[in-house]
Amino acid sequence: MDAYTSFAEVYDTFMDDIPYGEWSAYIIDLLKEYGISEGIVADLGCGTGTVTRLLAAAGYDMIGIDSSPDMLDVARAASCPDADAKQHEILYLLQDMREFELYGTVAAVVSVCDCINYITEPEELLQVFRLVNNYLDPQGVFIFDFHPEGYYREVLGDNIFAEDREDMSFIWENEYDMESHINLYELSFFVRGADGRYDKYREIHQQRGYALDEMQALIEASGLQFIAMYDALTKEPAGKDCERVYVVAREQGKKL
Repeated sequence: MDAYTSFAEVYDTFMDDIPYGEWSAYIIDLLKEYGISEGIVADLGCGTGTVTRLLAAAGYDMIGIDSSPDMLDVARAASCPDADAKQHEILYLLQDMREFELYGTVAAVVSVCDCINYITEPEELLQVFRLVNNYLDPQGVFIFDFHPEGYYREVLGDNIFAEDREDMSFIWENEYDMESHINLYELSFFVRGADGRYDKYREIHQQRGYALDEMQALIEASGLQFIAMYDALTKEPAGKDCERVYVVAREQGKKL
C-alpha cells in the first residue's frame, strides 16, 4: 500500500486543524516528567515533520523516521520554528518502522498521530516495540498515541466525511470490519491547478483498532516496562471510550 504519496503535498493543508503545538507541549511535559529533558529523540512515522521540528525547537536532537519518501521530501523542505534549531540538525530516515535501524541508542522514541494504528498485525506491532526497546538508552522512554478499537467502531464506523475548501476538497469514506478490527478508508481529494481545473487523487489506507489491555500486553511482551496509559492531553487514566490514548513505556534491559 503506497500511502501518503500524492497526498503528501497537501497533507499539512488538510491537517491544519490538528493541534500539533498542544500535542508537542504535552509530549515534552511527559518526556521531562520521566527524566528526558535533552538528548536524541526518534520520531517514528514523522510524516511531514511538524512534531519533529517542534521537539527540535524545544532542544531535542531529532531523528525523523517515515516510510513515505514524499512526506519526507516535504519535511526536509520545511523550516524549523526556532532559529536556534537548525533544519540540518534533524536527521530524516526513509525506513519502515517495522524494521527501522539507528546508528546507536536514543534517549527517547515518540510516535504520534496514530501511526501505531497503521501496524495492523499484532505480531508486527510487537516487533516494532522490540526494536524500540533495543534502540532506547538504559531507562529510555517511549511515548506514543493510538486510537482504541472503540474509536473506529463508534466514531468512524462506516461514515463518510467531506470538506470543501476554496482550492481543494476531500471525501473520506470508512469501512470498518468488526472481526479484524481493521478500518479501511478511501481518501479522494481534488486540487485546483493553475489552469482552474481540478486534479483528482485517491489513496487507500488501513488502520487497526487495539483494545487497551491488548496494547499493554504487547508492550510488556516486547521487553518494555509499561508505565502509564492516559486519555489524550490529560493525566487521567485511559478508558475504553477514549478517542485517543497516550502510552508511556520505559526500557528495562535488552534481550540478547
